[in-house]
Amino acid sequence: MSAQRKDPVDAIIEQWATVRPDLDTTAMEVFGRIYRLSRAMGDRVEKAYATLGIARGEFDVLATLRRSGEPYTLSPRQLSATLMITTGGMTGRLDRLERAGLLRRSPDPHDRRGLKVTLTDTGLELVDRAVGAGLAEQTEALSALPAEQAGQLADLLRELLLSTETAEK
Repeated sequence: MSAQRKDPVDAIIEQWATVRPDLDTTAMEVFGRIYRLSRAMGDRVEKAYATLGIARGEFDVLATLRRSGEPYTLSPRQLSATLMITTGGMTGRLDRLERAGLLRRSPDPHDRRGLKVTLTDTGLELVDRAVGAGLAEQTEALSALPAEQAGQLADLLRELLLSTETAEK
């Protein structure tokens, strides 16, 4: 173990070493920490969004519209595909966000059966605040590492993610 301090994953690894010393638990050490870190940061970011009156799923819709660029408009189908949720799940999110005045739905001028979803000015202002709040939480957590190590970690995780996503195909 290379770290001086111990975390909960270390305790799990030590237990496995006692009962199954034949196992190479390197992968468990990496993915156990990724999983715990993801949950902890997800909770922190979710709390930051909650102070603004939105949940993570609602943020995801608003952020997807924001990232699409002006005029911040996508179809419900495009949103569902991007966020990998069902159209039924998307409808519920859109209903809540529309009631809150953060987006509006309008007929698609190019498809009589279709709709377009657009951020309102209020939605645009809120998502910009929310992305800043979430990023502040992530930046604070990442400040535990020197900038060079944070960059190395990002590069290593990119390689691992790419190899995992390629293997799934």
